[in-house]
Amino acid sequence: MNTNLYLPPLLWEPIVRAALMEDLGIGGDVTTQALAQPGQQLHAVFRTRQDGVLCGLEGARQAFAILDPAVRFSMVKQDGAHIVQGDVLATVEGSATALLAGERTALNLLSHLSGIATHTHQIVQTVAGTKARIACTRKTLPGLRCLQKYAVRAGGGSSHRLRLDDAILIKDNHIALCGGDIKKTLLSARQYAGHLMKIELEVDTLEQLEEALTCAVADVYLLDNMTLPHLEQAVRMINGRALAEASGGITLKTARPIAQTGVDVLSLGWLTHSVQALDIGLDIVPD
Repeated sequence: MNTNLYLPPLLWEPIVRAALMEDLGIGGDVTTQALAQPGQQLHAVFRTRQDGVLCGLEGARQAFAILDPAVRFSMVKQDGAHIVQGDVLATVEGSATALLAGERTALNLLSHLSGIATHTHQIVQTVAGTKARIACTRKTLPGLRCLQKYAVRAGGGSSHRLRLDDAILIKDNHIALCGGDIKKTLLSARQYAGHLMKIELEVDTLEQLEEALTCAVADVYLLDNMTLPHLEQAVRMINGRALAEASGGITLKTARPIAQTGVDVLSLGWLTHSVQALDIGLDIVPD
């Protein structure tokens, strides 16, 4: 379990609030309003229907607290915990109107983020014993970046850039912007960057890497869609002078052979943009 997990509640709140407003519309939960008795109270449990890694409990808690601060939410497990089918993750008690109106938002966040944490953990385990780290990218769902990257950390992974202002990442379109001259592009980037700002260069071929290495500007080389032999050769060419990062089409099946080439980082966009949610349910406990 990752014990260093923390994301301020303030960062969850606007995302959860926006999700609730999207779901409630202008009339609220008309189904529950039609069926619930005045002041009716409910007791429910979050239970996982699949094995995995848990993430998103704060989002689930806020889905009810925003609707009714009197709701009592108790965490049985913690984010980053390994969970097995049937485990109770949290309990919630309070007004029927708040519990049923917040249910879908709570489950959407909890299931989605736990899915990211689970798949991250799987691929981290796949490369265990190598020096390679698993990183997510900026290929996140709009508005959910901080939560999705938090979920990657819950699964044992790390983050690439959080935003465009974190570091300079030069890709093919940036090189084209500079007339196709890799050296000119790198030197311009170094002239602009402060002493604390890292520069990463994406290369598709060993020839591009060789050209870039002659001016020794980049801190990281992003080796995009290279074959295993080319990755091995690229690592030898870099020879520890910068970090080597592999990207492009990495799967659970291919991750370990790629890690064994000696690269430092494997970056995967699918961890955040298309991962499968973990099956979690909210069950009402009968009186």
